[in-house]
Amino acid sequence: MTGFGQCSLDDGQVQITAEVKSLNSKFLDLNLRLPKVFSDKEIEIRNLISEKLDRGKVSIAVDFQRHGEEEIKQSYNEKLFIAYYSELKKLADRVIAPYDQLFELALNSPEVIQAKIKESNNEEEWTNVKSCIAQALDKCDHFRKTEGKVLEKMLKECCTVIYQELKNVELLDPKRIEKVREKLKGNVTSFFGEEGYDTNRLEQEIIFYIEKLDINEEKVRLKSHLDYFMGVLNESQGNGKKLGFISQEIGREINTIGSKASDAGIQKHVVVMKEELEKIKEQLNNVV
Repeated sequence: MTGFGQCSLDDGQVQITAEVKSLNSKFLDLNLRLPKVFSDKEIEIRNLISEKLDRGKVSIAVDFQRHGEEEIKQSYNEKLFIAYYSELKKLADRVIAPYDQLFELALNSPEVIQAKIKESNNEEEWTNVKSCIAQALDKCDHFRKTEGKVLEKMLKECCTVIYQELKNVELLDPKRIEKVREKLKGNVTSFFGEEGYDTNRLEQEIIFYIEKLDINEEKVRLKSHLDYFMGVLNESQGNGKKLGFISQEIGREINTIGSKASDAGIQKHVVVMKEELEKIKEQLNNVV
């Protein structure tokens, strides 16, 4: 589920900014961008995130600056630089070459540029950073909940449409059975004539054929799955995966009704149910 949260803190000594972005994902996929001074806190931050956000592709960026402190990005080996520069000058003199590029060549020579000076943090700074991250996560979670209410309404509306289309199918089903019965009798009569067939045998064959076209069980199961879906949707905990499984069962019953009914009127309602179910499946990717 998409979400966004940001928090800024400036106490006169340090300036902290934490930004959280969340995109749709079946699993929790974390991407952290932290100041090097807090690189040892990555596991603690990951645990903090997992407590708040269950699913999603989550990106967190933390910016940390101390006021009045000149940040040194890297250090240099001065003696080694001078040695490289002197050697390069000697080579340039031997071939009568200009000195224009010698400074850059010496600066980029091996081991002249040293690793960044190791930074350290104190507990108070970390407490402030952690608090800022927590507030950004809360805002992101609130954003997701607000979006979730809109999504919940949409899912319920889709289920309501499927409920209504199922009722329409139930109204048409008795007429469909009667049409099938009359069609079979008409075909047999026209083929064998009025006296050319066993009436009892014909009734048995019709019953067997109608049983193959019977959709009563599918209608009952579809309604049961819809009720279950609505019940899970009203639960407080995250049930995105469970709703996905239920939607698969709903789709199975709708497809079976469509294939067994073999009726143009019912097929129209089946198409509408399938359309609403596709909307549900598409939006379930956003449900935690």
